[in-house]
Amino acid sequence: MQNWLLPEYIHDMLPEEAQRVESMRSMAIELLRRNGYQLVSPPLLEYAESLLIDGEDEKHLTGQPNDRDLRTFKLVDQLSGRTLALRADITPQVARIDAHLLNRKGVARLCYAGSVLHTIPAGLNRTRELLQIGAELYGHAGIESDLEIQQLMLQTLALFGVQDVHLDLGHVGVFSALVSHAKIDARLERDLFAALLSKDTTTLRNLTSCFDEQSRVAINSLPALYGDCSEVLGRAREVLPSLPEIASALDDLQIVAGKLKLANIGIDLADLRGYHYHSGMVFAAYHAGSHDAIALGGRYDGLGRSFGRARAATGFSMDLRQIYRLLPAKTTEPAIMAPYSDDTALSDAILRLRASGEAVVVSLPGNEDDPEELQCNRKLVLLEGVWQIVPISNNS
Repeated sequence: MQNWLLPEYIHDMLPEEAQRVESMRSMAIELLRRNGYQLVSPPLLEYAESLLIDGEDEKHLTGQPNDRDLRTFKLVDQLSGRTLALRADITPQVARIDAHLLNRKGVARLCYAGSVLHTIPAGLNRTRELLQIGAELYGHAGIESDLEIQQLMLQTLALFGVQDVHLDLGHVGVFSALVSHAKIDARLERDLFAALLSKDTTTLRNLTSCFDEQSRVAINSLPALYGDCSEVLGRAREVLPSLPEIASALDDLQIVAGKLKLANIGIDLADLRGYHYHSGMVFAAYHAGSHDAIALGGRYDGLGRSFGRARAATGFSMDLRQIYRLLPAKTTEPAIMAPYSDDTALSDAILRLRASGEAVVVSLPGNEDDPEELQCNRKLVLLEGVWQIVPISNNS
Protein backbone atom coordinates (compact mmCIF):
# COMPACT_ATOMS: atom_id res chain seq x y z
CA MET A 1 0.00 0.00 0.00
CA GLN A 2 1.31 3.46 -0.90
CA ASN A 3 2.19 5.32 2.28
CA TRP A 4 1.02 8.65 0.89
CA LEU A 5 -2.61 7.57 0.68
CA LEU A 6 -5.04 8.93 3.29
CA PRO A 7 -8.02 7.13 4.87
CA GLU A 8 -11.35 7.46 3.09
CA TYR A 9 -13.04 10.83 3.55
CA ILE A 10 -9.88 12.35 5.04
CA HIS A 11 -8.31 15.12 2.97
CA ASP A 12 -5.32 17.44 2.99
CA MET A 13 -5.89 21.17 2.68
CA LEU A 14 -3.55 22.56 0.04
CA PRO A 15 -2.23 26.14 0.22
CA GLU A 16 -5.16 27.94 -1.40
CA GLU A 17 -7.83 26.20 0.72
CA ALA A 18 -5.77 26.26 3.92
CA GLN A 19 -5.07 29.97 3.64
CA ARG A 20 -8.65 30.91 2.85
CA VAL A 21 -10.13 28.69 5.57
CA GLU A 22 -7.73 30.20 8.10
CA SER A 23 -8.76 33.67 6.93
CA MET A 24 -12.43 32.72 7.36
CA ARG A 25 -11.72 31.42 10.86
CA SER A 26 -10.01 34.68 11.84
CA MET A 27 -12.81 36.80 10.37
CA ALA A 28 -15.50 34.82 12.20
CA ILE A 29 -13.70 34.88 15.55
CA GLU A 30 -13.25 38.64 15.22
CA LEU A 31 -16.95 39.10 14.39
CA LEU A 32 -17.92 37.05 17.43
CA ARG A 33 -15.45 38.93 19.63
CA ARG A 34 -17.03 42.22 18.62
CA ASN A 35 -20.38 40.80 19.71
CA GLY A 36 -19.04 39.93 23.16
CA TYR A 37 -18.19 36.24 22.62
CA GLN A 38 -15.02 35.05 24.34
CA LEU A 39 -12.82 32.46 22.67
CA VAL A 40 -12.25 29.10 24.37
CA SER A 41 -10.17 26.20 23.07
CA PRO A 42 -11.06 22.78 24.54
CA PRO A 43 -8.78 19.75 23.99
CA LEU A 44 -9.22 17.41 21.05
CA LEU A 45 -9.22 14.41 23.41
CA GLU A 46 -11.31 13.81 26.56
CA TYR A 47 -12.72 10.98 28.62
CA ALA A 48 -15.52 9.46 26.57
CA GLU A 49 -18.24 10.05 29.18
CA SER A 50 -17.59 13.80 29.05
CA LEU A 51 -18.09 13.95 25.28
CA LEU A 52 -21.12 11.62 25.16
CA ILE A 53 -23.12 13.21 27.95
CA ASP A 54 -26.42 13.21 26.05
CA GLY A 55 -26.14 9.48 25.36
CA GLU A 56 -28.61 8.17 27.92
CA ASP A 57 -31.49 10.33 26.73
CA GLU A 58 -30.98 9.56 23.05
CA LYS A 59 -30.44 5.85 23.66
CA HIS A 60 -33.67 5.79 25.63
CA LEU A 61 -35.47 7.41 22.72
CA THR A 62 -34.00 5.46 19.83
CA GLY A 63 -33.15 2.13 21.44
CA GLN A 64 -29.71 2.44 19.81
CA PRO A 65 -26.45 4.21 20.65
CA ASN A 66 -26.96 7.93 20.05
CA ASP A 67 -25.79 9.64 16.88
CA ARG A 68 -22.86 11.36 18.58
CA ASP A 69 -21.74 8.03 20.08
CA LEU A 70 -21.73 6.39 16.64
CA ARG A 71 -19.73 9.29 15.16
CA THR A 72 -17.07 9.31 17.87
CA PHE A 73 -13.65 7.65 17.66
CA LYS A 74 -12.70 5.94 20.93
CA LEU A 75 -9.44 4.55 22.31
CA VAL A 76 -7.98 3.35 25.60
CA ASP A 77 -5.81 5.70 27.64
CA GLN A 78 -2.45 4.01 28.29
CA LEU A 79 -2.04 6.02 31.53
CA SER A 80 -5.40 5.48 33.23
CA GLY A 81 -6.93 2.54 31.39
CA ARG A 82 -10.10 4.58 30.84
CA THR A 83 -11.84 5.09 27.50
CA LEU A 84 -10.92 8.29 25.71
CA ALA A 85 -12.73 9.87 22.78
CA LEU A 86 -11.78 12.25 19.98
CA ARG A 87 -14.41 14.93 19.93
CA ALA A 88 -17.10 14.75 17.24
CA ASP A 89 -18.65 18.02 18.41
CA ILE A 90 -17.27 20.90 20.49
CA THR A 91 -20.61 22.00 22.02
CA PRO A 92 -20.52 19.57 25.00
CA GLN A 93 -16.98 20.72 25.80
CA VAL A 94 -18.03 24.37 25.88
CA ALA A 95 -21.01 23.43 28.08
CA ARG A 96 -18.55 21.75 30.47
CA ILE A 97 -16.38 24.88 30.53
CA ASP A 98 -19.38 27.10 31.26
CA ALA A 99 -20.85 24.83 33.94
CA HIS A 100 -17.74 23.61 35.71
CA LEU A 101 -14.81 25.96 35.04
CA LEU A 102 -16.21 29.47 34.50
CA ASN A 103 -19.24 28.98 36.77
CA ARG A 104 -20.59 32.47 36.04
CA LYS A 105 -23.90 33.57 37.53
CA GLY A 106 -25.06 35.68 34.63
CA VAL A 107 -25.01 35.38 30.85
CA ALA A 108 -21.87 33.85 29.32
CA ARG A 109 -21.06 34.19 25.64
CA LEU A 110 -18.41 31.78 24.36
CA CYS A 111 -17.07 30.91 20.90
CA TYR A 112 -14.65 28.34 19.53
CA ALA A 113 -12.94 27.01 16.41
CA GLY A 114 -11.24 23.65 16.08
CA SER A 115 -11.06 20.30 14.33
CA VAL A 116 -13.57 17.54 15.08
CA LEU A 117 -13.39 13.96 13.84
CA HIS A 118 -16.23 11.70 12.70
CA THR A 119 -16.15 7.94 12.28
CA ILE A 120 -18.42 8.33 9.25
CA PRO A 121 -18.88 11.34 6.93
CA ALA A 122 -21.30 13.98 8.18
CA GLY A 123 -22.96 14.13 4.76
CA LEU A 124 -22.61 13.56 1.05
CA ASN A 125 -19.10 14.41 -0.21
CA ARG A 126 -18.05 15.57 3.26
CA THR A 127 -14.77 15.03 5.03
CA ARG A 128 -14.54 13.15 8.33
CA GLU A 129 -12.30 15.89 9.73
CA LEU A 130 -14.36 19.05 10.06
CA LEU A 131 -13.16 22.49 11.12
CA GLN A 132 -16.02 23.45 13.39
CA ILE A 133 -16.66 27.02 14.43
CA GLY A 134 -19.52 28.20 16.57
CA ALA A 135 -20.92 30.31 19.36
CA GLU A 136 -22.84 29.42 22.52
CA LEU A 137 -24.89 31.68 24.79
CA TYR A 138 -25.54 30.51 28.37
CA GLY A 139 -27.75 31.83 31.14
CA HIS A 140 -30.73 33.25 29.21
CA ALA A 141 -33.92 31.32 28.41
CA GLY A 142 -35.81 33.89 26.34
CA ILE A 143 -36.25 34.07 22.59
CA GLU A 144 -34.02 37.16 22.57
CA SER A 145 -30.98 34.89 22.95
CA ASP A 146 -32.32 32.51 20.28
CA LEU A 147 -32.64 35.50 17.98
CA GLU A 148 -29.14 36.77 18.80
CA ILE A 149 -27.57 33.42 17.98
CA GLN A 150 -29.49 33.03 14.71
CA GLN A 151 -28.59 36.56 13.62
CA LEU A 152 -24.93 35.87 14.40
CA MET A 153 -25.00 32.69 12.34
CA LEU A 154 -26.47 34.55 9.36
CA GLN A 155 -23.99 37.41 9.77
CA THR A 156 -21.11 34.92 9.81
CA LEU A 157 -22.29 33.31 6.58
CA ALA A 158 -22.73 36.74 4.98
CA LEU A 159 -19.22 37.71 6.12
CA PHE A 160 -17.83 34.71 4.21
CA GLY A 161 -19.76 35.76 1.09
CA VAL A 162 -22.37 32.97 1.21
CA GLN A 163 -25.47 34.32 -0.51
CA ASP A 164 -29.08 33.14 -0.95
CA VAL A 165 -29.20 31.28 2.36
CA HIS A 166 -32.46 29.52 3.25
CA LEU A 167 -33.23 29.23 6.97
CA ASP A 168 -35.55 26.59 8.43
CA LEU A 169 -36.92 27.08 11.94
CA GLY A 170 -38.41 24.35 14.09
CA HIS A 171 -39.32 23.68 17.71
CA VAL A 172 -38.95 20.30 19.42
CA GLY A 173 -41.44 21.46 22.07
CA VAL A 174 -44.32 20.83 19.64
CA PHE A 175 -43.70 17.09 19.34
CA SER A 176 -42.78 16.87 23.02
CA ALA A 177 -46.11 18.43 24.01
CA LEU A 178 -48.06 16.07 21.72
CA VAL A 179 -46.29 13.03 23.21
CA SER A 180 -47.03 14.20 26.75
CA HIS A 181 -50.66 15.07 25.97
CA ALA A 182 -51.34 11.66 24.36
CA LYS A 183 -49.54 9.84 27.23
CA ILE A 184 -47.37 7.93 24.74
CA ASP A 185 -44.94 5.41 26.21
CA ALA A 186 -41.20 5.44 25.50
CA ARG A 187 -41.25 2.66 22.92
CA LEU A 188 -44.00 4.24 20.83
CA GLU A 189 -42.36 7.64 21.19
CA ARG A 190 -39.20 6.11 19.73
CA ASP A 191 -41.09 4.72 16.72
CA LEU A 192 -42.93 8.00 16.11
CA PHE A 193 -39.64 9.87 16.31
CA ALA A 194 -38.06 7.59 13.69
CA ALA A 195 -41.05 7.93 11.37
CA LEU A 196 -41.06 11.72 11.65
CA LEU A 197 -37.33 11.96 11.00
CA SER A 198 -37.77 10.10 7.71
CA LYS A 199 -41.16 11.73 7.04
CA ASP A 200 -42.61 8.20 6.65
CA THR A 201 -46.28 9.12 6.60
CA THR A 202 -47.50 5.54 6.04
CA THR A 203 -45.76 4.27 9.17
CA LEU A 204 -46.93 7.34 11.04
CA ARG A 205 -50.57 6.61 10.18
CA ASN A 206 -50.22 2.99 11.29
CA LEU A 207 -48.59 3.96 14.58
CA THR A 208 -51.29 6.51 15.41
CA SER A 209 -54.31 4.43 14.33
CA CYS A 210 -55.34 3.76 17.95
CA PHE A 211 -54.89 7.36 19.15
CA ASP A 212 -57.76 9.71 19.93
CA GLU A 213 -58.73 11.76 16.90
CA GLN A 214 -57.13 14.99 18.08
CA SER A 215 -53.73 13.39 18.76
CA ARG A 216 -53.88 11.30 15.58
CA VAL A 217 -54.61 14.30 13.36
CA ALA A 218 -52.01 16.44 15.09
CA ILE A 219 -49.11 13.99 14.86
CA ASN A 220 -49.91 12.99 11.27
CA SER A 221 -49.97 16.65 10.27
CA LEU A 222 -46.39 17.36 11.38
CA PRO A 223 -44.58 16.17 8.19
CA ALA A 224 -46.77 18.49 6.11
CA LEU A 225 -46.17 21.47 8.39
CA TYR A 226 -43.19 22.54 6.34
CA GLY A 227 -42.69 25.52 4.04
CA ASP A 228 -43.60 29.20 4.00
CA CYS A 229 -43.46 30.63 7.48
CA SER A 230 -46.80 32.44 7.74
CA GLU A 231 -48.68 29.72 5.88
CA VAL A 232 -47.29 26.86 8.01
CA LEU A 233 -47.83 28.65 11.30
CA GLY A 234 -51.39 29.47 10.27
CA ARG A 235 -52.13 25.81 9.44
CA ALA A 236 -50.38 24.65 12.61
CA ARG A 237 -52.68 26.77 14.78
CA GLU A 238 -55.68 25.17 13.03
CA VAL A 239 -54.70 21.48 13.19
CA LEU A 240 -52.67 21.27 16.41
CA PRO A 241 -54.37 21.14 19.82
CA SER A 242 -54.55 24.33 21.86
CA LEU A 243 -51.96 23.27 24.41
CA PRO A 244 -50.05 26.06 26.19
CA GLU A 245 -46.67 24.55 25.22
CA ILE A 246 -47.61 24.39 21.54
CA ALA A 247 -49.08 27.88 21.50
CA SER A 248 -45.92 29.25 23.14
CA ALA A 249 -43.68 27.42 20.64
CA LEU A 250 -45.64 28.73 17.63
CA ASP A 251 -45.64 32.26 19.06
CA ASP A 252 -41.87 32.14 19.51
CA LEU A 253 -41.36 30.92 15.95
CA GLN A 254 -43.57 33.68 14.58
CA ILE A 255 -41.77 36.39 16.58
CA VAL A 256 -38.30 35.24 15.59
CA ALA A 257 -39.22 34.77 11.92
CA GLY A 258 -40.64 38.30 11.87
CA LYS A 259 -37.56 39.85 13.44
CA LEU A 260 -35.03 38.05 11.22
CA LYS A 261 -36.42 39.73 8.11
CA LEU A 262 -34.88 37.08 5.88
CA ALA A 263 -36.31 36.56 2.42
CA ASN A 264 -35.82 32.78 2.42
CA ILE A 265 -37.19 31.53 5.71
CA GLY A 266 -39.40 28.54 6.41
CA ILE A 267 -40.82 26.38 9.18
CA ASP A 268 -40.31 22.62 9.64
CA LEU A 269 -42.21 21.20 12.62
CA ALA A 270 -41.06 17.65 11.86
CA ASP A 271 -37.37 18.56 12.23
CA LEU A 272 -36.45 16.56 15.33
CA ARG A 273 -32.68 16.38 14.94
CA GLY A 274 -31.25 16.30 18.43
CA TYR A 275 -34.59 15.61 20.09
CA HIS A 276 -33.94 15.04 23.83
CA TYR A 277 -30.72 17.00 23.31
CA HIS A 278 -32.38 20.17 22.10
CA SER A 279 -35.08 21.60 24.31
CA GLY A 280 -36.69 24.38 22.30
CA MET A 281 -36.24 26.25 19.05
CA VAL A 282 -33.94 24.65 16.46
CA PHE A 283 -32.72 26.01 13.13
CA ALA A 284 -30.74 25.02 10.06
CA ALA A 285 -29.28 27.06 7.20
CA TYR A 286 -29.28 25.64 3.66
CA HIS A 287 -27.67 26.61 0.37
CA ALA A 288 -28.27 25.40 -3.18
CA GLY A 289 -24.63 24.34 -3.43
CA SER A 290 -24.84 21.79 -0.61
CA HIS A 291 -26.92 18.64 -0.10
CA ASP A 292 -26.72 19.12 3.68
CA ALA A 293 -27.38 21.98 6.07
CA ILE A 294 -24.43 24.38 6.09
CA ALA A 295 -25.03 25.58 9.66
CA LEU A 296 -27.10 24.20 12.53
CA GLY A 297 -28.15 25.25 15.98
CA GLY A 298 -30.78 25.35 18.65
CA ARG A 299 -31.62 25.54 22.31
CA TYR A 300 -30.27 22.88 24.69
CA ASP A 301 -31.09 23.99 28.23
CA GLY A 302 -30.36 20.69 30.00
CA LEU A 303 -26.90 19.82 28.68
CA GLY A 304 -24.96 21.34 31.58
CA ARG A 305 -26.80 19.15 34.08
CA SER A 306 -24.34 16.33 33.46
CA PHE A 307 -21.58 18.65 34.66
CA GLY A 308 -23.47 19.58 37.80
CA ARG A 309 -25.10 22.81 36.62
CA ALA A 310 -28.03 22.99 34.23
CA ARG A 311 -28.07 26.29 32.33
CA ALA A 312 -30.30 27.80 29.70
CA ALA A 313 -28.26 27.56 26.50
CA THR A 314 -28.48 28.13 22.77
CA GLY A 315 -25.86 28.13 20.03
CA PHE A 316 -24.85 27.42 16.44
CA SER A 317 -22.01 25.71 14.62
CA MET A 318 -20.76 25.24 11.07
CA ASP A 319 -17.93 23.49 9.21
CA LEU A 320 -15.56 25.96 7.56
CA ARG A 321 -14.33 23.34 5.10
CA GLN A 322 -17.89 22.80 3.89
CA ILE A 323 -18.47 26.56 3.61
CA TYR A 324 -15.24 26.98 1.62
CA ARG A 325 -16.56 24.73 -1.14
CA LEU A 326 -19.58 27.01 -1.61
CA LEU A 327 -17.51 30.11 -2.27
CA PRO A 328 -16.40 31.32 -5.71
CA ALA A 329 -12.74 30.86 -6.53
CA LYS A 330 -10.57 33.65 -5.24
CA THR A 331 -7.26 34.69 -6.76
CA THR A 332 -4.43 34.48 -4.27
CA GLU A 333 -2.73 37.80 -3.59
CA PRO A 334 0.48 37.74 -5.69
CA ALA A 335 3.83 37.87 -3.94
CA ILE A 336 7.10 39.67 -4.68
CA MET A 337 10.27 37.70 -5.48
CA ALA A 338 13.55 38.93 -4.02
CA PRO A 339 17.09 37.70 -4.67
CA TYR A 340 19.22 36.23 -1.89
CA SER A 341 21.73 38.85 -0.80
CA ASP A 342 23.62 40.21 2.22
CA ASP A 343 22.79 43.69 1.05
CA THR A 344 21.44 45.62 4.08
CA ALA A 345 19.41 47.90 1.84
CA LEU A 346 17.66 44.86 0.32
CA SER A 347 16.93 43.40 3.76
CA ASP A 348 15.45 46.73 4.86
CA ALA A 349 13.29 46.92 1.71
CA ILE A 350 11.98 43.39 2.31
CA LEU A 351 11.13 44.18 5.95
CA ARG A 352 9.26 47.34 4.93
CA LEU A 353 7.26 45.48 2.30
CA ARG A 354 6.32 42.66 4.69
CA ALA A 355 5.34 45.19 7.38
CA SER A 356 3.00 46.83 4.86
CA GLY A 357 1.27 43.50 4.22
CA GLU A 358 3.08 42.34 1.09
CA ALA A 359 4.32 38.75 0.76
CA VAL A 360 7.98 38.64 -0.22
CA VAL A 361 9.64 35.35 -1.22
CA VAL A 362 13.42 35.25 -1.04
CA SER A 363 14.97 33.02 -3.71
CA LEU A 364 17.54 30.77 -2.03
CA PRO A 365 21.04 30.34 -3.54
CA GLY A 366 21.40 27.68 -6.21
CA ASN A 367 17.64 27.53 -6.78
CA GLU A 368 15.87 28.36 -9.99
CA ASP A 369 12.49 29.35 -8.60
CA ASP A 370 9.50 29.46 -10.91
CA PRO A 371 7.65 32.73 -10.20
CA GLU A 372 4.38 31.16 -11.36
CA GLU A 373 4.67 28.29 -8.87
CA LEU A 374 5.48 30.75 -6.10
CA GLN A 375 2.62 32.99 -7.30
CA CYS A 376 4.93 35.94 -7.75
CA ASN A 377 4.09 38.59 -10.33
CA ARG A 378 6.73 41.17 -9.29
CA LYS A 379 10.36 41.15 -8.22
CA LEU A 380 12.84 43.35 -6.44
CA VAL A 381 15.72 44.53 -8.63
CA LEU A 382 18.54 46.99 -8.01
CA LEU A 383 18.07 50.00 -10.29
CA GLU A 384 20.37 52.99 -10.05
CA GLY A 385 21.45 51.93 -6.56
CA VAL A 386 17.88 51.53 -5.22
CA TRP A 387 15.93 48.30 -4.74
CA GLN A 388 12.72 48.71 -6.74
CA ILE A 389 9.69 46.56 -7.58
CA VAL A 390 9.22 45.69 -11.24
CA PRO A 391 6.73 43.38 -12.96
CA ILE A 392 7.82 39.86 -13.87
CA SER A 393 7.46 39.33 -17.59
CA ASN A 394 7.09 35.90 -19.19
CA ASN A 395 10.62 36.00 -20.54
CA SER A 396 12.33 37.50 -17.47
